Amino acid sequence: MRSETQMYELLLGFAQNDERIRLVTLEGSRTNIHIPRDDFQDYDITFFVTDMKSFTQDDAWLDVFGKRLILQKPEDMELFPAEEEGFSYLMLFEDDVKIDLTLLPLETIDDYLTWDKLVQVLLDKDARIACPPVPTDEDYHLQRPTARMFDDCCNEFWNTTTYVVKGLCRHEILFAIDHLNEIVRKELLRMLSWRVGTEYGFTFSVGKNYKFIQQYLSPEIWKRLLKTYRMDSYPQMWNALEECLALFRETSKTVASYFAYPYPDYDEKISAYAARHKKAYFE
Repeated sequence: MRSETQMYELLLGFAQNDERIRLVTLEGSRTNIHIPRDDFQDYDITFFVTDMKSFTQDDAWLDVFGKRLILQKPEDMELFPAEEEGFSYLMLFEDDVKIDLTLLPLETIDDYLTWDKLVQVLLDKDARIACPPVPTDEDYHLQRPTARMFDDCCNEFWNTTTYVVKGLCRHEILFAIDHLNEIVRKELLRMLSWRVGTEYGFTFSVGKNYKFIQQYLSPEIWKRLLKTYRMDSYPQMWNALEECLALFRETSKTVASYFAYPYPDYDEKISAYAARHKKAYFE
């Protein structure tokens, strides 16, 4: 694998020698001092260019960055609709280096600097940015919930629980799994992150997809959370759902107490609903 030094020399050398590229920035985890370094980190690079079409009409110029295992770009996926101003290339190379390279029109630079604070200016040929931003992940810090946010989280969790129950009772396990994964568990993780905030403060991030939350949970809570991912049979699904309900109940009561928010009655009503249908399912 090419080193970080080699990659920056390659990327910036290319940009320096191409008159169409006037400014280069780095985004993402490589700008964040709180993220541990490893070989899987992408190079999230943006080139601000004077002529977008001259780049996008032919991919041959990308070969300078190495031999690719795979390339993904806007016409290949809905993630980057063609009508958007930017154009992105997601590239994985044979030596495992990954570059997510975005092209943006030069005139968008002012707007771009308001989109995300995890930005580092690597090259500014025309000294357009008088005060280069200092990368910070403050936009990703744990958010202190308002009473409305807390209630919305509880409402979404308990309401969607009924869909999981319905799927299990109908023997539609994929339907049940989807609702547990996509909504119920996400609200559980959201509530767990607020509990982390009540214990450690709201001045840091637990990472994308809550990937660092384990560091702030007790071994017991972490073990229980992992149990909710066992979903390869109907009995396992019922167990996973029950563990989700128990964890959410305990966590949301703790959060409600900390902020002096009212604890809604969704729990009592929907827990009874779930228990009633589980009993009928196994009879």
